[in-house]
Amino acid sequence: MKDIHPDQARTLAAIVAHGSFEAAASHLSVTASAVSQRVRALEVAVGRPVLRRTRPVELTSSGQAVVRFARQLDMLFADLAEELEPGTSESLPRLTLVINSDSLHTWALAGLAAVAGTVQLEVLREDQDYSLDLLRSGAAAAAITTTAKPGPGCSSRRLGVMRYLPVCSPDFASRWFGAGVSAETLAAAPVLIYDRKDDLQDRYLRRISSKPLHPPRHYIPAAHEFGEAIRLGMGWGLMPEIETGADLQHQRLTALAPSTHLDVPLHWQQWRHGSAALEAVASAIQDAAHVLR
Repeated sequence: MKDIHPDQARTLAAIVAHGSFEAAASHLSVTASAVSQRVRALEVAVGRPVLRRTRPVELTSSGQAVVRFARQLDMLFADLAEELEPGTSESLPRLTLVINSDSLHTWALAGLAAVAGTVQLEVLREDQDYSLDLLRSGAAAAAITTTAKPGPGCSSRRLGVMRYLPVCSPDFASRWFGAGVSAETLAAAPVLIYDRKDDLQDRYLRRISSKPLHPPRHYIPAAHEFGEAIRLGMGWGLMPEIETGADLQHQRLTALAPSTHLDVPLHWQQWRHGSAALEAVASAIQDAAHVLR
């Protein structure tokens, strides 16, 4: 492989970020022809295609590696700027993170707040089972994920376990589970789902019954509103244990089966060749994760 020029890598990152060669050219203040030439030169250096010329463009696995390289370069330059001109707003590094909604709602914000004065953050919300896709593509520098095995070019550290409890309102329990919680009553009682990527409730149902259960479903794609919908009696659902303590104590919620729960292990994955800012964020997130099991 020949040497990759930073401008070529940044051009590919700009194409992905802005969706097309023309938009990347406008962002970089060059012609579309110059963008095409840089991509061709990059593919010669890499020895294989780096993107598929679809609409929008799609990166190949080699292209994903190049985009990660480009964004790691940007982080290193930000580190250098902070060292040369500390404390200026222009020198604050920018980082994009992927955090699942429940972590963001319950514990992760405390970690982000601890470093908010030293870094500019963009947080993408994505289900923990899918967050690695954004990390692999170069769209984010770090992610909270259920996957322990490090992705390509990444390191992984364990955060803990998010425990989920199946809960509902007392009135809902009286109406739907007066005869007890069973496969039959769970098949009839409405259930709340965060979105169509959310598999938690179905995972719980598979534990209860060897036969597929298909209860009526409501989709509520926001963590706070999801909990409120359960409290208001729209359906039952799985909520983080660290969110339900006061509700269970004051009987605003009741557990479907007090001895049952679902544990989801969480890990922090980040680019292996990161920056001082990324390490600071990782440490803050790990500190905040002490509330997990």
